[in-house]
Amino acid sequence: MYDPSATDEPEFQSVVDALDDEDCHAIIEALDEPMTASELSDECDIPLSTTYRKLEQLTESSLLVEETQLRADGRHTSQYRVNFEDVTIMLAEDNSLELRIARPPETPDERLASMWKEVRKET
Repeated sequence: MYDPSATDEPEFQSVVDALDDEDCHAIIEALDEPMTASELSDECDIPLSTTYRKLEQLTESSLLVEETQLRADGRHTSQYRVNFEDVTIMLAEDNSLELRIARPPETPDERLASMWKEVRKET
């Protein structure tokens, strides 16, 4: 069974709730490439306030990742991208439900950030 203290994986119910939401589906389907909340609101025809709530739900369940897009003018903005390739719910040997999320390969920037995170833990 999922143990939130053992990993950085999201709670089972938060993933199921996000996957069971029509607006969350629309957002995931629209994300062929990273997009801002405003772009997603327009693309999915969802009010911007609702879009922000759904983006929060999807990022908390780790189905999306929020990234900061740096701009030369200093006005940085958040973009969102899908953070899974496959979500599987299985019946474990003890008849409990088990959640597995297959992640896409890390980008070079993500690998570097992970390495720095590990270095900081050791110092």
